[in-house]
Amino acid sequence: THQHFFHFLAFVGHIPFGLICHPNKEHLLYPLGCTVVIQELASKKQVFLHGHTNNVSCIVVSRSGTLVASGQVTFMGFKADIILWNFWKKELLVRLSLHKGKIEGLAFSPNELYLVSLGGQDDGSVVVWDIIKREAVCGSPASARSAGNTTIVECSGCRDEMFVTAGNGTIRVWELDLPNRKIRPTECQTGQLRRVITSLKITDDDNYFYAGTSSGDILKVNTNNKLMTEYGPKEKFSLVSTLILLKMGDLIVGTGEGIVALCKGSNYKAMKRIQVQGGVTSLTCRGQGHQFFVGTNMCQMYRINYTAFKEELIAACHNEAVNDIVFPVGTSDLFATCSKNDIRVWHTPENRELLRIVIPNMTCYAIEFMKDGKSIISAWNDGKIRAFMPETGRLMYVINNAHSLGVTAIAATNDCKRIVSGGGEGQVRVWAIGEKTRKLEAVLKEHISTVSCIKLKKNDQECVTASLDGTCIIWDIVRSIRKQMILANTLFKCVCYHPEEYQLITSGTDRRIAYWEVFDGSAIRDLEGSLSGSINGMDITSDGAYFVTGGDDHLVKMWDYKEGTVTHVGVGHSGNITRLKICPGNKYIVSVSADGAILLWKYPDFP
Repeated sequence: THQHFFHFLAFVGHIPFGLICHPNKEHLLYPLGCTVVIQELASKKQVFLHGHTNNVSCIVVSRSGTLVASGQVTFMGFKADIILWNFWKKELLVRLSLHKGKIEGLAFSPNELYLVSLGGQDDGSVVVWDIIKREAVCGSPASARSAGNTTIVECSGCRDEMFVTAGNGTIRVWELDLPNRKIRPTECQTGQLRRVITSLKITDDDNYFYAGTSSGDILKVNTNNKLMTEYGPKEKFSLVSTLILLKMGDLIVGTGEGIVALCKGSNYKAMKRIQVQGGVTSLTCRGQGHQFFVGTNMCQMYRINYTAFKEELIAACHNEAVNDIVFPVGTSDLFATCSKNDIRVWHTPENRELLRIVIPNMTCYAIEFMKDGKSIISAWNDGKIRAFMPETGRLMYVINNAHSLGVTAIAATNDCKRIVSGGGEGQVRVWAIGEKTRKLEAVLKEHISTVSCIKLKKNDQECVTASLDGTCIIWDIVRSIRKQMILANTLFKCVCYHPEEYQLITSGTDRRIAYWEVFDGSAIRDLEGSLSGSINGMDITSDGAYFVTGGDDHLVKMWDYKEGTVTHVGVGHSGNITRLKICPGNKYIVSVSADGAILLWKYPDFP
């Protein structure tokens, strides 16, 4: 049966104009992977619209808030769907298929009679859809042959028959001639200016529209005679990525360098400005504009009050691949994730970030909570093992030069006296951890490539290491010798002991899940784990009845250990899953992926 995730800690901000505040002022909408998220502002409850077969590329809400339209990307030469949803019932109304490759932009006409869609650069057409009849009225190439790509579409503020498209060296005002099923464009004249238009806003009375450019200025164009009337400011912004038009005629501008500015008058001088983290990709008003939300490509979401004009961070996520996820012993309320630049600790009941430990320009490959809960140990690409206090994030100690090609895997014994680490060069090292001292106890040299995963036995005397060299080795870490070696034609990515510790399961790039005898390293069984792509993470329940896997097919799969069959499949990730864990007490499963998303799944109810 297909499972859907019930919450995730992710806001992927790289989709232009992807964050939208619903006209009811109570919900935010944004795309995440193949889904559209509807989040209630007050309670942070999330509802998901599932239906797209690939990543959502654009999203738009109608003026009344009843309809939502979203477009997706697809493979070269295939049709990319637009889905029309009913917001209140959260249901799919119709799929509109015509464009190829990608939907670049969407816009509803003011009275919700039409939806205008714009194809990506391989498609290049603009299509008007009749919402009541749910069919295409007509289409046309979006830009003249001599002009560049068209990337933006905006509908008129009061007339259903008019819309504007813009892009690289092109601004066009279109009129729909419904009886003849034609749309007719008029080029707007900008004189000597050559601009790439990156954002558009039409005034409510339709007389003018504003166009933000990649050069950092704003053009004002008369809709009736199609002439540019003014442009500014003199001191340009960086790329003007988003615009909001306020009732009083003021503009709020978001730029590619993360500046949000309030501009007044015909010279567009910035009266107030604030700096946010990452380039602004979305600006959206709540109600009349007393409050607005900002989304950035660093996956940060801010709330700004118009009067105070101060930013407040309301959501943040990893904007690089998440490499690991771990729970502390015996609690499901906290977990930690690691990525490039940082380790973050999250609080699951409130779905929020509690702590961020930043080491700039370094990548953390693996983390582990010490069993006593007194430290988080972490493996970094600069060859160091760093330990931090879990409450404050204060650095406790560093082991320098732990491995020569970065530390790639880490585990700790139950008595908290030893750490086992693996490196990019293939060595496995055992460290004795004292109150004040860190001593190298043993170097285990067998692997000839990166160590990807380390698991310890409950008695602290044995461990298993998986490596990209196609071997898994079971070590006696008291006598520092190899006990068994498992060979397979694969790059091993993950390994787990069955809780009774007489069997192992492994997986990796050959997409097979293999069961092995710990005692003599012999193969017991071999399952097809995935139809496409490597399996990168696995975790087993504390009773050993079920295990979960995730990998490059973006699916979370739950397996019956004895039967070797899939019981549940979770669809929701848009990137390759890197790791996943079942939380203590089996309340939920947390999976993390290469696009920075963290998804929480309800642990399935087994009959």
